[in-house]
Amino acid sequence: MTERPVENVWDYPRPPSIERRDEHLVVRLGGQVIADTTMSWRVCETSHPPTYYLPVESFVAGVLRPVAGTTVCEWKGAAAYFDLVSSGRTVGSAAWSYPRPNERFENLVDHVAIYPGKVDECTIDGEIVQAQEGDFYGGWITSRVSGPFKGAPGTLGW
Repeated sequence: MTERPVENVWDYPRPPSIERRDEHLVVRLGGQVIADTTMSWRVCETSHPPTYYLPVESFVAGVLRPVAGTTVCEWKGAAAYFDLVSSGRTVGSAAWSYPRPNERFENLVDHVAIYPGKVDECTIDGEIVQAQEGDFYGGWITSRVSGPFKGAPGTLGW
């Protein structure tokens, strides 16, 4: 495993960047692994911890249940949402995707992002992820990123 430097989220660009990543990402819910991959896309935007988009095929069959409703990101386009279902447990709108993203983010087609605070655990190369504060953002905080991070009370205007 290659040692990666600590990144300051204030050095991330706006509009956000998108890059292919090879870290080992694991998502657990209901005591089960519901997604596992070493091929993801990472989106980084000023003041936000990175958001990871995992390939749909990295999820256990039946875990992703589409739900009604959308939101719009000025950079990526219209997002669709999923409930996550595992071991008899359902977590509402815990994941999202961009079925038809804007051209710059077309690599996100067939990829899903997870709100780490809504599942039992997300890990990157074995390190447990801390969820970005707030109920809107889905950033993954590890020892590899430093803040302060947008999302906490009083940071919405950043």
